Amino acid sequence: MPVNSFDNYSMSWKPDKNALKRPFYKSIAELLEQDIVNGYLAPGTKLPPQRELADFLDLNFTTITRVYKICETKGLIYAVTGSGTFVAPNASRSITISKDTTANLIEFGFVASFEQTNSIIKDSIQKVVEKRYLEQLLNYNDPTGIPHQKTAALNWMEPFGIHTDQEQIAIVSGAQNALAIALAALFEPGNRIATDLYTYSNFIELAKMFHIQLVPISGDQFGMLPDELEKQSSQLHIHGVFLMPSCSNPTTIMIPDFRKQELASVIRKHRLLLIEDDIHAFLTAGTIADYQQPMFNLLPEQSVYICGTSKSICSGLRVAYMVFGDALREKISQAIFNINVKTSSFDAEVITELILSGNAEKIASQKKQLAQAANDIYAEYFPSDTNVGHPLSFYRWLPIQGHRDSVQLEADLKEQGVQVFHSDRFLSGQSTPNNYLRIALASTNSLEELQVGLEIIKRYLS
Repeated sequence: MPVNSFDNYSMSWKPDKNALKRPFYKSIAELLEQDIVNGYLAPGTKLPPQRELADFLDLNFTTITRVYKICETKGLIYAVTGSGTFVAPNASRSITISKDTTANLIEFGFVASFEQTNSIIKDSIQKVVEKRYLEQLLNYNDPTGIPHQKTAALNWMEPFGIHTDQEQIAIVSGAQNALAIALAALFEPGNRIATDLYTYSNFIELAKMFHIQLVPISGDQFGMLPDELEKQSSQLHIHGVFLMPSCSNPTTIMIPDFRKQELASVIRKHRLLLIEDDIHAFLTAGTIADYQQPMFNLLPEQSVYICGTSKSICSGLRVAYMVFGDALREKISQAIFNINVKTSSFDAEVITELILSGNAEKIASQKKQLAQAANDIYAEYFPSDTNVGHPLSFYRWLPIQGHRDSVQLEADLKEQGVQVFHSDRFLSGQSTPNNYLRIALASTNSLEELQVGLEIIKRYLS
């Protein structure tokens, strides 16, 4: 088809033909990335069909297929079977969440861990310093963890339903590090991982970094829908699934046992790898009546189970436990050594001391009490949301009406002294007409400050 026949044809994206150079696929991919990053193509924009763009540029169809594949791998665009290809929701900005220390803000964005309990930890640190084997905690030995520290880890996870041996557990530097290790060890650039439509924003950023494509799967009040996972797994070559069953971040949804069984059946059928981020198990096991077991128990040879202690015990020590099937052990061990050589044995020893002394359970109990108090206060300001999700969640998922520009909303509240994040930061796929705020309840300096911040948000929204 003649190139000039498209000159007056309406297309959502028309790359500058004069800017093209060989190899064409690379040149077009660079132009597409520039227009997305510079904001010329807004999130959610539907891109021209590949054949249409190929005709416009008078190039081979496979050249455009290669362009879209490159940009999809970078997390810039995503494809929906039967609907087309779209600009990713957060392609032009980083959505990694960390604490903002540049301004005096009431912190509702970064989810901390009720840091008021950290005073209990000082005595345990002193006990570790006085131990006769202190010097052994300062070397490179035991890259996956010292045996007695692993024993303590297994003791900590036993109430959650984890029963395994020391060969199938590793101690790493926090849950975020565990996620990076799992992606590096078990997946390759271009692989696809199924996630909830709204998922942990730092996992979205990690997927971008490792050039892994996320496939959003819709869900209901019980979590990811098995039929939707089955549908996408049948249509696409999906390699893995990422879930947070005990309390999904950001939606606070808990996956009940019947849904875990249904999802496990699909995962098993398609031989997918499951990354189970279960950092909130301490809030759920023994607290929620229908809690039965982690999904790891249903898929021991296809799963990596992550149990962080940052939320349950101490955020600053950055210690997490990875549990995995024997088939995955060698790959994960290699990734641990290549990414961080080993986790601080000193930090792990402090956590171990807290577990063995019973103080870890004491800290977790206090955090639950603080979480209950914070959720009670939240319910006073937003009572319609009280029965949604985990009752002790460290954050809430607040539906909002009439606020479309997420960047402006966050900026407006920041001007009023509150840091809070819009649901767009957590989108793994196509935008929806629904809007939410994720409001962290565990990060303010006091419950009084929590009340002040919630009052600001309520006044702004109304």
